[in-house]
Amino acid sequence: MRRVYLDHNATAPLRPEARRAMLEAMDVAGNPSSVHAEGRAAKALMERARTDIAVALKAEGADIVFTSGATEAAALACAGRDLAGSDVEHDALRAWCRSVLPVDKAGGVHVEAPQGSVLQAANSETGVVQDVPPGLAVCDMTQAFGKIAVDFMASGVGMALVSAHKLGGPKGIGALVMRRGQEVAAQIRGGGQEMGRRAGTENLIGMAGFAAAATAAVRDVAAGRWEEIAQLRIILENALAAEAKTTIFVGKEMVRLPNTLCLATPGWKGEAQVIQMDLAGFAISAGSACSSGKVRASAVLKAMGYDDETAGSAIRVSLGLETTREDVLRFADAWLEKERKFRARAA
Repeated sequence: MRRVYLDHNATAPLRPEARRAMLEAMDVAGNPSSVHAEGRAAKALMERARTDIAVALKAEGADIVFTSGATEAAALACAGRDLAGSDVEHDALRAWCRSVLPVDKAGGVHVEAPQGSVLQAANSETGVVQDVPPGLAVCDMTQAFGKIAVDFMASGVGMALVSAHKLGGPKGIGALVMRRGQEVAAQIRGGGQEMGRRAGTENLIGMAGFAAAATAAVRDVAAGRWEEIAQLRIILENALAAEAKTTIFVGKEMVRLPNTLCLATPGWKGEAQVIQMDLAGFAISAGSACSSGKVRASAVLKAMGYDDETAGSAIRVSLGLETTREDVLRFADAWLEKERKFRARAA
């Protein structure tokens, strides 16, 4: 029986468009900082990738600063600033926040002073889509970009974080999107690349793959492909809810990413569920991939007001464009079989 990958929020499989673009970029020999013909060809490829990503984000007129990923982009955006953020933010942003924004039981974040705040456009664990206020200092678009429509310029935010591997690009490349007039303190200094904001020889292969994946991802959003995935998520949620009466479907009353289902069965540890489903042939997670492997309750669910037992029982199932109806029904059957055994032991 083939394995079923249901952990797309951790990382999405590499898109064929990205693979082709990366293979072509491998044949570009020059350094983008060199002035000879080979260097100019490399720089042209880099700037084309920058333009393609700006178009995909509807960020024409903004600066696209390439980084190693969203975590580095967060550091570049936040270092030296006094920012507020909630406890449902990704660790890469939460680590920079000096004050805490309130979160309601459904996972909604209440931003009081946008100019001094950070916010995820969509939560990586629950899938809850936030109302992003205009003027927000830093918006984490990492999970939203490529799954729902994103318009950087219309959003009114000052800066945004994005990462290639969440939408089918390569790992190790991301970007900080900056509205003109915004300033940051360079964290990596040296050769003056990326307009002096991030030194170091550019990852040309990663940039090419990122741009190709972003272009393809936006095309899929416009074509309604993620709406089809949302229907599969509903089928899965209904199948589980019909039998698992003690299970909580986190954020169900909110607008969520079309592919994300977070559920908690109090008393049944999330780590145990991940292992059991892995052995059954399904890849899921017990929260953000950046905190996986750490035996602790979900900080996101605790911030939403859930107790330690419930927060420690959460799992995340995140579908992808290749997920089928058969996949979600197979998962439902396998998970419910384990859930019945858990209930029998707990009785």
